[in-house]
Amino acid sequence: MSERLARLVQTRGDVFLAVALTALVLLQIWLADESVSDRMVASLGTIGIGVLIAMRSRFPLGLLVAMTVSLPAGALLPKRFGDIESVGLLVVLAIYTAAAHTEGRRMAVGGALTIALAVGAMVTDSDGVNVAAVVFFGFIFGAPWLTGRVVRRRRLNEAKLEREKLAAEAAIVDERARIARELHDIVAHAISVIVLQARGGRRLLDSEPDEARHALDAIERTASQALGEMRRLLGLLRESGEQLAFAPQPSLARIDVLTEQVTAAGLPVEVEVRGEAVELPPGVDLSAYRIVQEALTNALKHAGPARARVVIGYEPGQLVLEIADDGVGAGNGDGTGQGLVGIRERASVFGGDVEAGPGSDGGYAVRARLPYASER
Repeated sequence: MSERLARLVQTRGDVFLAVALTALVLLQIWLADESVSDRMVASLGTIGIGVLIAMRSRFPLGLLVAMTVSLPAGALLPKRFGDIESVGLLVVLAIYTAAAHTEGRRMAVGGALTIALAVGAMVTDSDGVNVAAVVFFGFIFGAPWLTGRVVRRRRLNEAKLEREKLAAEAAIVDERARIARELHDIVAHAISVIVLQARGGRRLLDSEPDEARHALDAIERTASQALGEMRRLLGLLRESGEQLAFAPQPSLARIDVLTEQVTAAGLPVEVEVRGEAVELPPGVDLSAYRIVQEALTNALKHAGPARARVVIGYEPGQLVLEIADDGVGAGNGDGTGQGLVGIRERASVFGGDVEAGPGSDGGYAVRARLPYASER
């Protein structure tokens, strides 16, 4: 019930506020000891202003314009109407609304109308225009204006953060879908290999048992890898309707082709392999390639004139990738770009992690760790 009430206030809050303030002013008008005709005129004006309050989010200057016009016009009514305190609330609300809901030229118009109201109040004040009056009315009219500008800035920042959050979430969903499709392709390829090995092994079972045994070993190894990829695949989203792909995906074995392409694009790349290379599970191999590809693409976009270095480290049970550049460009900012989102998603699928930031010798560096222990 409280959530429903909160949504109702959010969507109909201006209407509730208009009804409450209009009722308050009307009550004071009809309690005043004036003629019925004067009270009717004042009431009609109040109801019109109430309509503007209800529409203040759509027409933020309407209420301020009405108050700027109605206050001098109110001088034609009996003086007792000028003692209605709630009119001051309407003026404050009008100034706050103009400040909180306008920008550019409309904000300038709202500021000018606010100054006009303040000057008019000082001129009609019994003490006249003096330093004390300037300070007092400057605060009375300036405070709601400043409050409105602060609230507007906060709302804009919140909206920007919400857009960035939605963009990041969308990037994560897209990257997970892409990873899932690629893992699906790997599993499909592995199954096709298993089928072919099983057919060949069955034909060789009697005539060449040793070859049949090799086929069974290949089936066991491939099935084990496929099982590990399938477990990851089940945890990811995947778009429906994709056709099965049986061709193997890019891998670190083809990293030289990638670095040649990046070098030709303007970023010279040096590759270093540390440790003894081992056969990686297809999913790890593919993700490692994609991580290097994404990091080099980011460097190509943001590093400016630079050189890059890729280190592929085979450590016990894990693969460590380091991609660094010596550029002086923007790098990847604070590490929240969509490219790094994809890199982190790929590493997290395998229980790995990613560190990214300015390098110790300048430039930008990405370090990713991918566990590759075989799963059975």
